[in-house]
Amino acid sequence: MKITAKWKSILLGVAMVLTLAGCSGSSNTVSSAEKDSKGNYPEKPIVVVAPSGPGGGWDRTARTFSKVMAESNLVKNPMTVENKPGGGGTVFIASYATQDVKNDYKLFTGSPPVLINHLKKEGNSPFGHNDTTPLAQLTKDYGSIVVRSDSKYNDLPSLLEDLKKDPTSVTFAGGSGPGSMYHLVSILPAYKSGIDHKSIKYVSYDGTGEAMTALLGGNSDAIATDASSVTEYLKAGKVKVLAVASPERIGGELSDVPTMKELGIDAEFMIWRGIFGPKEMSEEALSFWEDKIQQMVETKEWKSAMESSGWESEYKNSKDFKVFLDEQSNQIAELLQALDMAK
Repeated sequence: MKITAKWKSILLGVAMVLTLAGCSGSSNTVSSAEKDSKGNYPEKPIVVVAPSGPGGGWDRTARTFSKVMAESNLVKNPMTVENKPGGGGTVFIASYATQDVKNDYKLFTGSPPVLINHLKKEGNSPFGHNDTTPLAQLTKDYGSIVVRSDSKYNDLPSLLEDLKKDPTSVTFAGGSGPGSMYHLVSILPAYKSGIDHKSIKYVSYDGTGEAMTALLGGNSDAIATDASSVTEYLKAGKVKVLAVASPERIGGELSDVPTMKELGIDAEFMIWRGIFGPKEMSEEALSFWEDKIQQMVETKEWKSAMESSGWESEYKNSKDFKVFLDEQSNQIAELLQALDMAK
């Protein structure tokens, strides 16, 4: 694995913190992780991290997950959500995969960037899903292309026509960095239409909330995001959704939005969301979360949350989720290779 100077610096700092922590304790002291693995997990509050700013898919997933667990009385211990933005999730996972490797009391929410950030060339992370314990896939969503309500573009073909004439004429915004999930969604229809996708202007923001602010403020012409994140803006009349990258039309507020395939563009991009734990999670904690999450996705509280959020529930247990992630990693690697973005 090739680790850049930036990551060497980060990991050196982490190592120093861990060394100091180790020196401060007695060699006969039993670690809290060891105690917890022998006790009745969980015995203290649980933190669920959203590795981004407020308002995006990771943040909403973390808050929905924590809220439903409490409302359905499946978890008695307090559950708090913390936002840890930076580098499209790469800063958090570097810390998590080194400092919290046995911390059963810290979980995090993830989606395809967990895979993409590890596979892409620019700004890649040395850490990926194999440095965690995938606990469960919770939902599935799809990429979408969105413009302001006053935009001259009323459909995706007209936007693509301008890109064909001049690939730099349209500025896209997205809630993650170059070579990331939203960047891939931005250029996917152009790539599939034979347009010079490498010349398209893409400006990254830290989370969908910031990207949407940029769009509404006139700092971009379009954004690429997950379809469920735009429903409130669509209902408020602030945006138009030009197309979704789903195999068939999405219901609810997006029922009138065509799929890219309907428009003759062979493009599809599924955005899953899931819950992860530390790489060396105890068997007790893993068993606990597998049981509780499986129960949670069947509750009326979860189903109500899915409907109000415009999400589609798609549960996979830890084992099946891991298999799926391995498969999608291969697919993403192929796409990044085709786009000359693979490391």
